[in-house]
Order: sequence, then structure tokens, then C-alpha cells
Amino acid sequence: MFRKLLAAILLIFLYAGCAAAQEEEKKQEEKAENAKEAPPEPRVFENKGRVSVNGKTVSYRVIAGETYLKDDKGEPVASIFSTTYLADGYSDPRQRPVAFIFNGGPGSASLWLHMGMFGPKRVVLPDHGDDGAAPFNVTANTQSILDVADMVFIDPVGTGWSKTLGETKTDDYWGVKQDAASVREFIRRWLIEHKRWNSPKYLIGESYGTTRSGALLDALEGGWNDIAMNGVVLISSVLNFSLDATDNGNDVGYIGIMPSYAAAAWYHEKVDRAKWDGDFDRFLKEARAFATDEYMPALLKGQLLAPEAHDAVVDKLAGFIGLTPSYIDRSNMRVPLFRFMRELLRDKGVTIGRFDARFTGVEPDGVSEFPEDDPSGYGIDGAYTAAMLDYYTRDLGVDITDRYVTLGGVTEWNWDADEGGGDNSYVNVAPWIERAMRQNKDLRVLSANGYYDMATPFFGTEMTLAQPGFDRSRLKIAYYPAGHMMYLHQPSFEKLAADVRAFISGE
Repeated sequence: MFRKLLAAILLIFLYAGCAAAQEEEKKQEEKAENAKEAPPEPRVFENKGRVSVNGKTVSYRVIAGETYLKDDKGEPVASIFSTTYLADGYSDPRQRPVAFIFNGGPGSASLWLHMGMFGPKRVVLPDHGDDGAAPFNVTANTQSILDVADMVFIDPVGTGWSKTLGETKTDDYWGVKQDAASVREFIRRWLIEHKRWNSPKYLIGESYGTTRSGALLDALEGGWNDIAMNGVVLISSVLNFSLDATDNGNDVGYIGIMPSYAAAAWYHEKVDRAKWDGDFDRFLKEARAFATDEYMPALLKGQLLAPEAHDAVVDKLAGFIGLTPSYIDRSNMRVPLFRFMRELLRDKGVTIGRFDARFTGVEPDGVSEFPEDDPSGYGIDGAYTAAMLDYYTRDLGVDITDRYVTLGGVTEWNWDADEGGGDNSYVNVAPWIERAMRQNKDLRVLSANGYYDMATPFFGTEMTLAQPGFDRSRLKIAYYPAGHMMYLHQPSFEKLAADVRAFISGE
């Protein structure tokens, strides 16, 4: 009996010891798993610099690093990389504006506006020519807006070094509303960290960055948790996507882009300039009027258009966009963008650029229907990527070896934008900008447009901003004889810098 009791007691201790050991092992495994899943501390790199801007020497502090966005439980779910420039000598935040700057895509890092337009250093490329290979010409940017505003360059999730963390899905960030929500949260955290709630605030976006600006205004100024903006700079706007999409069945897209076709034809001397006495402005004014007053009604009437009226519209359209009447007739008066890029200079064996129609690229043959690529895209991408990463690593001391995503890392974008558009329709964020202007009396808008931009056509923007509700007294539309990235063209770069500087200064 005693032996059985002793054996039972020993067995109990053995089981207890095993259970304790198992519990301790489980705790250690959970601890190791949590340590494995927990992201490291955000990487932040600080430096100082000085630049001569607009005739004034500006000393500044630069902070390049990660900001973690957190969920409701306080757990990091995404990391946004940004570069902040803070000028020295400004103690009162009310007297120092801050500009939040981003590019588009969706899926583009902010290197284009950073190294091309507003940063203290700038890569200088040949005007509408191929960038070739390194070394590239990187110089001090005497036109930076650092003299009038601090700057925060933002790379949304999936671009640059910004990414999701842990088990977070990219679906939570890759969409019109989702993207705006994450950038809004970044801006909120930045304002807290730098104590800049009472500073004048500006959004500066390019291309899809203008779409983001519209969605951001809805996210920032909607509801009671208001972060009111003083101004929005729309560079190469795409607010209403229907007005720049030459898709089958979307006739209004041909109206929005037709004056851009005309500008490209004028530039490449495929129209009779003498007919307009060499006056480009007059030519475009008439192209706009033709687009709305004659071309659009003809497209709407379709086969109901009388033959003589059809022929008259075809001939007049040919005179504006530089293609033959027979080609336009065979295209049913609707020439999609990529066909126009290929056809305009087919006789010379080259394609013109989509982002900038001044660019040309040699095609492998003379009979292809579509361009091999966009010469205004491959003509600049190598220089910007190299210049940005060289600047980060050499000048700012950023020690990150992860892949830097310039463009193209974002896929399966969610275009559902509720009242701003959605499935089976085109996104239109213009009503959000119009509403923000109505509900914020201090909000001003500057729209900058390149005449030779066929990616986000200037006339589509004009028609969008002409709709009811926009306060024209707080809206300025500026034009530049260049393309989507008008800052590639030195005179346009200088004019855009001056326009943005004056806009922020309230001049």
C-alpha cells in the first residue's frame, strides 16, 4: 500500500513537473514568436544642410525615416517613409507653413517632386531627351520652396521604403479611400510629433497625387475631426477620370484629350500653323471650342449625323490633330491615345510620349498599331532613381538596403470611392474638393497643367474645375509649355516654382 501511495505521489510530481516544463516551453515559444513578429524600432536618419533659395540662404534640418501607423490595439501595422525639411530660425509655428508633398501612380514614390522640383537638390536632365546612364547632373536647387515653407515628402504604403508590417494586408492601404486614410493618419501623427497644428498647411500632389489630394480633403476635413488645409496644389491633375480615358464607349474622354492632341500636333509641326498666324494660344482656344461645340455633338449623334456634317467634322478634326481625314474616318472619329502616339509621326518611324508629347522614341518597325513604350517615361526614370538613392545614402546617410520602389510595386488598386466613383464607373474626386472649398473659406486651389501632357490632359481639368460649386475667386489655373512633369523644361520649372511660392505666400 505504501509503495503504491509513494508511486502515485511521484507520478503526480512528475506530471506537475512536465506540465510546468511544458508551460514554460510554451511561454518561451510565445515570447520568441512575439519577438519575431514585433517590428524593430523605426529607422530615422537626421542631418543638416544649407541651400541658397530665391536669393536667400536657408539652413535646415532634414529628417528621413519611418513612421509606424498603429491599429486600435496600438500595434504597428504599416510603415511610411518620409523626408522632412525644417528651416532654421522659425520659432512661431503660426508663421511657418508646412507642405505635404507626394507623387501619384498610384504606386509612385515622391522622388519626382523631391529631386525634380522642390527638394534642396535637383537632378537636371536634357529637355525632352533621353537621360542615358550615370553620372547624372545633380545640383543645388535654387528654386526650392524651402524659403516659404517646411516640406514633408511622403511615400505611401507600397512605394519607396514604405510597407505593411506583420500580418497586415495591402488591401488595407491600396485603394482610393484606404490610401487617403493612411496618409491622413501620417499627417496627423506628423503634426503631433512636430507640434505644428497651428501652422498653415498645404497639400502638393502630382498626377494621381491630385486624386489623392481630393480624397485626402474628404478624409482630413470630413466630420468633426477636422484638419483644415490652407491650400492645395494640383500638378498635372486627374480628378475626373472619365475626361482623360479614351476607352471604348467613353466619348467624353475624346473631348477631354482632343486639345492635347492638337497641342502635340502643333509642336511637331503636323498642322498648318500659318492658318492661325503662328499664334499657339489662339489655336488652342479654337481647338477647345471645336471640341465642345462641334466634336462632342458629332460623337453623340453617331450614325444619325448627316454625311456632309460627318465629313466636315472629320476634316476639321484632321486640321487640329495632324492625322489624315481617312485615318480619322476609319477610326470612327475616335482615336485612342496609344494609337495617336504611334500614328502622329509614323512617317518618321517614331512614337511621341504620353507623359510629354515633346519626347519621341524610335520604334522597331513602321507598322505596329501601338507604341513599344512611352519615350517620356523611359527617357527619365534611370536618372531620378539613381539621383534619389545617391542623395539618400551619400548626403543624408540613410543606411537602408531594402529595395526602394520607385514605381510599379502597387497592384490590384481598389477604385471603389463611394460617392467619388466606384465599380463600373470612373473615379471623380472633384466634388470632394468643391465641398471642401465650400466648407473651408480659406481653402485655395492652384492647378498646374502642361500643354503637352496627354496622361492628364489640361482640357479635362478645365472642364472639371468649371463645374458648379467651385469658387473661382480662390481657384487659379496655370499653364506651362511642357508635359506631365513640366519641371523637366527649365523655363516651366522656374515658372512653376514661382507660382507655388506665390500661392503659399498668398500673393
